[in-house]
Amino acid sequence: MFYHLQYILSEYVGAFNVLRYLTFRSMMAFLVTLALVLLLQPSFIRWVAEKYLGQPIRDDGPESHQIKKGTPTMGGLVVVSAILIGTLLFADLTNLYVWVVVGITVIYGALGFVDDFSKIKVQNTSGVSARMKLVWQFAGAIALVSLLVFCKEGFSTVVHVPFFKTLAFDLGYMFIPFTALVIVGTSNAVNLTDGLDGLVIGPVMTTAFAYGVFAYVAGNARIAEYLQIAYIPGCGDLAIFAAAIVAGGLGFLWFNSFPAQVFMGDVGSLSLGGALGMLAVVTKQELVLLIAGGVFVAEALSVIAQVASFKLTGKRVLRMAPLHHHFELKGMAEPKIIVRAWIISVVLALIAIATLKLR
Repeated sequence: MFYHLQYILSEYVGAFNVLRYLTFRSMMAFLVTLALVLLLQPSFIRWVAEKYLGQPIRDDGPESHQIKKGTPTMGGLVVVSAILIGTLLFADLTNLYVWVVVGITVIYGALGFVDDFSKIKVQNTSGVSARMKLVWQFAGAIALVSLLVFCKEGFSTVVHVPFFKTLAFDLGYMFIPFTALVIVGTSNAVNLTDGLDGLVIGPVMTTAFAYGVFAYVAGNARIAEYLQIAYIPGCGDLAIFAAAIVAGGLGFLWFNSFPAQVFMGDVGSLSLGGALGMLAVVTKQELVLLIAGGVFVAEALSVIAQVASFKLTGKRVLRMAPLHHHFELKGMAEPKIIVRAWIISVVLALIAIATLKLR
């Protein structure tokens, strides 16, 4: 909004010209989002507590988690709302890329809200069925990626392989189901990672930071040419969205760090995961997400391996899945698991950014 107003306001006050700069608008989106989360989350926590909208805990999870039963949940609603406000205030609202990342965030956030509310209403952990979740997720992802492919002139269906300058594949129309799988897979992997206080939000922030860098360099013709990556006009505005995610994550961590005052809920994890997946698609860094989001990949693979092993052999490869529960049952303290995951996610994000030059 302010990006468009500056064309009018700058005629009267020259200082408003600063809103033309992407770096300044990203910084402002960061500050506004952070302020909104820090200001609104305490009131939301009190409201949720008064309405007895506490988190139900799985009976088959670690016994130590039963103490967390009743902790206010759906804190991701404040985070996602603040991210959207920060983005819409400072991004170019004529940019289709902005609207597809906003769209996937809203669609997946709505699914997460329905899922959370279903769990809270009957105080069980079932919520929306897995089949219905996948239908909702794939429908949203396919619709928005199709919008890019068919309505955004010049949008490429080429998938680039990291660490190689010329190795790339033009998937044509198969790009739509492939990228839908990337988005849905990322959303569910982030959701699986959300099992300990503050565990998921660290990797979400580091991955968002990496994709903020990708968005900025891909949207700058000179830098893109220097790095020999695809130049994507208008992609730079997604750096604003990425900055808002980092800020929202920092604000949420203030209340979600161990021991958590509020949980994110599926409204946060599904929507933020979907947003990261869409950022990867728009910036043409789909495969790099395997590196930047390596913590999410490990958590998802641990569940797949556990289920596959039990069905095929009747034995479990882990004490409990996802992976963070395995480490818990091995005696590792929850804060140590969380901080180590953060450290790994920082390193992976830096490696992901390094792929811009290491090719």
